[in-house]
This record gives sequence, structure tokens and C-alpha cells, in this order.
Amino acid sequence: MDTLNQVLGSALQLPYEQQEMLIKILQNRQHESRRAEIAKDAQKTLADFRAGNYQPQSAKSIIAELR
Repeated sequence: MDTLNQVLGSALQLPYEQQEMLIKILQNRQHESRRAEIAKDAQKTLADFRAGNYQPQSAKSIIAELR
């Protein structure tokens, strides 16, 4: 928690415009990281499907299972 407080303290010493820039940079990097995570998960799921670990199902049967 000490490190986070140090980072926040440093960020608050920046001029307002640079604080805004820092926020945007952090948000963009977070979005990029999440997109990469989703893509990796999708690739694994597709590989599992191609390996026969999942069977195709109709939307109707899937919805019926969820109810």
C-alpha cells in the first residue's frame, strides 16, 4: 500500500493537464490488457472446440439448459 500512496502522491504533484494525460494512458493500457486477455481466452476456447472438447449446440438447447 505504501507504493500506491507514493505513486498517488507523485501523480498529484503533476500539473492538471499531465494528470489527465496519465489517467488516459492508464485507461488505455488497462483496455489493451483486457483486450489481450479476452483474445487469449478466445483462442484457447477455439482450440478446445477444434480439439473436440466442446460439441456444437443450438441456441435453443443452451437456453433450455440455463432455465
